[in-house]
Amino acid sequence: MNIHEYQGKELLRKHGVPTPVGNVAFSVDEALDVAKQIYEETGCDKIAVKAQIHAGGRGKGGGVKIAASLGEVKTFSESILGMNLVTHQTGPEGKDVRKLLIEQGVYYDGQSEVQEFYMSILLDRNSGINTIVYSSEGGMDIEDVAEKSPEKIFKEEIKSGEGVLSFQARRIAFNLNLSGEAYKAMIKFVTKLYDAYTGSDASMIEINPVLKTSDEKIYAADAKIILDDNALIRHSDLEEYRDLSEEDKAESEAAVHGLNFVKLDGNVGCMVNGAGLAMATMDMIKLSGGEPANFLDVGGGANAKTVEAGFRLILKDKNVKAILVNIFGGIVRCDRVATGITDAYKAIGKIDVPVIVRLQGTNAEEGAEIIRNSGLEVHSAITLNDAADLVKDTIK
Repeated sequence: MNIHEYQGKELLRKHGVPTPVGNVAFSVDEALDVAKQIYEETGCDKIAVKAQIHAGGRGKGGGVKIAASLGEVKTFSESILGMNLVTHQTGPEGKDVRKLLIEQGVYYDGQSEVQEFYMSILLDRNSGINTIVYSSEGGMDIEDVAEKSPEKIFKEEIKSGEGVLSFQARRIAFNLNLSGEAYKAMIKFVTKLYDAYTGSDASMIEINPVLKTSDEKIYAADAKIILDDNALIRHSDLEEYRDLSEEDKAESEAAVHGLNFVKLDGNVGCMVNGAGLAMATMDMIKLSGGEPANFLDVGGGANAKTVEAGFRLILKDKNVKAILVNIFGGIVRCDRVATGITDAYKAIGKIDVPVIVRLQGTNAEEGAEIIRNSGLEVHSAITLNDAADLVKDTIK
């Protein structure tokens, strides 16, 4: 689950990670109120006005401004709130800005007086170990740094159950060429940041930039945090961070029905039980000359209602030219899926794209019999090769 920057910083503060003083605002008046509170609390001379959307590159798209007065806070808030912000991560359709983060400006002595670092924490899938990735080249796309200056990227593996050891935190601060008070502050920062990562069951925390100010303080100047959906049962307070307006509508609807659904850009919709079989089915679609329009795993508890919900989700995509249902009956019986397909047809009405159904496993014959006797225009496949050939024929 993605969360907004202001939510991420709220989470970081709970774990003792230093962040600039700030708060969310949903209107221009609220933005001015927050700015006044920041001036009174910090005495800073600049205020950051930041668009809050689930996408990076906001500054390049005009969604981040630095105000030198309350008048500029008002002007920038008026221009950013309600804008359609287009960045390299939103795509050309952009995202509408519904809220702002109003925040203390921590570049108080100018860009030349500060240092920006990159830092992220995530699970290394190859080693299975949580890893801190960091670089002295903050404020830039880490992919560009990796390509042009790979020697400036460092990694620190953190063994399960140990947390960040003292020598590891010191090594990070040393590799970032820090000294004095900033060196000490970075050691504390790294330790607390890792506490936030494990304490919230995050999938990833990325701070870009981590900022060293001219007076040797270390701040999380930005915060991109992804929480593990599977762990939210342990964090009811974090579940409240979900912003459905920022999520794909189809994926949100799928979650209501207990379906694992990811929208893609292809032309063949697929409904499968089991993530592994779903990936293999998507590969088969590619090999047949098509492109998967979605990942849809109906899981082991599929019934008529979930199958119908799956069909409705797939059919909302106007790019879909065919639907492939590939079910291996194990926990879920093939006859139950077949019944779901026929019920879905009856409930939805005419389905204008070809439907290919492959049923194998428990009660596969019974399922095939239900499909055959339904009178529906459904193409039946026995093997994966049969299904691939039918996909190829139907999308010509």
